[in-house]
Amino acid sequence: MAIRRTAHLDPPPQVGALRPWSMLVVTVVAQASGTVFQSAPAFLIPLLHSERGVSLAQAGLLASAPTLGLVLTLVLWGALTDRIGERWVIAGGMALTAAAAIGAVTASGYPALGAWLLLGGAASGSSNVASGRVVVGWFPPQRRGLAMGIRQMCQPLGVAVAAIGIPALAAASGVGAAMALPLVLTAVSAVLAALVVRDPPRPPRRAGHPAAANPYRGPATLVRIHLASALLVVPQFTVSIFGLVWLTASGGMDLTVAGVVVAVAQFVGALGRVAIGALSDRVGSRLRPLRMVAWCAAGVMVVLAASSFAPLWVAAAVLVAATGITVADNGLAYTAVAEIAGPFWSGRALGMQNTGQFLAASIVGPAVGALITLVGYPLAFAAVALAPAAAVPLVPRDRRDTGEAAEAATVAA
Repeated sequence: MAIRRTAHLDPPPQVGALRPWSMLVVTVVAQASGTVFQSAPAFLIPLLHSERGVSLAQAGLLASAPTLGLVLTLVLWGALTDRIGERWVIAGGMALTAAAAIGAVTASGYPALGAWLLLGGAASGSSNVASGRVVVGWFPPQRRGLAMGIRQMCQPLGVAVAAIGIPALAAASGVGAAMALPLVLTAVSAVLAALVVRDPPRPPRRAGHPAAANPYRGPATLVRIHLASALLVVPQFTVSIFGLVWLTASGGMDLTVAGVVVAVAQFVGALGRVAIGALSDRVGSRLRPLRMVAWCAAGVMVVLAASSFAPLWVAAAVLVAATGITVADNGLAYTAVAEIAGPFWSGRALGMQNTGQFLAASIVGPAVGALITLVGYPLAFAAVALAPAAAVPLVPRDRRDTGEAAEAATVAA
């Protein structure tokens, strides 16, 4: 199925060729900055636990506060984006995140720090939703998958910045100095978004417009993508959470070497998102590659289970491959959801997409950890392969994978 061009999703003719790419860069910086804020508390745990006497349970609660705030507000940010547009949602959300970072820098106690982390996480969700709409709105279908793949690199970039900067700043000058890093990044992102980002063109909002119809009424296309994406989160977070400890505790690999393997795996995963996005542009489909990734994720988890009995270097190589494959679905599903939902509903739909994935991710750690304790790594990894296999039949067929129905209705109108 060929991807068709339509007026309300493509850049208008008068927009320069570089303008969409400049907005993409700004949205990547914004979401990566939000990821730094969300990830910062996790990298504060060694300081809080070993030097400040905070229990692991309390430190873990602080680390989970931004994610909790994020999950609670994603759909709300999506609805606001549908109503007022992308530019001020990203700029305003980043400004609010910076304000929360100021509160975290000046917090006098851990309850206050936790509250500011919760609020900052809630504010940072603005870029998660609105940045995806910027990509879908300003890039034509034949380049949209590539652009969304680049946009999806923001999470590993943000985690990498946090991993490098937060522990060093915390060790040198304390928690307040560490939280100054996301403060600066989110403040700069707010200014850049206000100056560079422009709301994509969309049809005039009026009652009865075909594009304004609720995409959740009728065929369950979006719901099926949401469910499939939630299942595909299971192998992704299994590998990211337990990969390092599997190599070290089970395989006996040196911690430093294992850390390098995990870093290489994250880099491969980021490139994989770009590559699969470009492939979706080439084949004119988001959902056919998504189905392929689901099958590959199931297969690579079985191979990962078998590699437990192979030489350590083989296990490390398989882990790198598993990381690259299991994260490749995110951009495909995200793009498909935005295209199918249309210009008036994509914000809320993307909010639902992210919410389901974060909720699924929150279950993976304790559930798979308990399974590993019960049956060991090989059987646990093999069992995880059932999740992406179950996602395959949930992925809809290609008749609406690029939003053909919604776009056709808009063209007819």
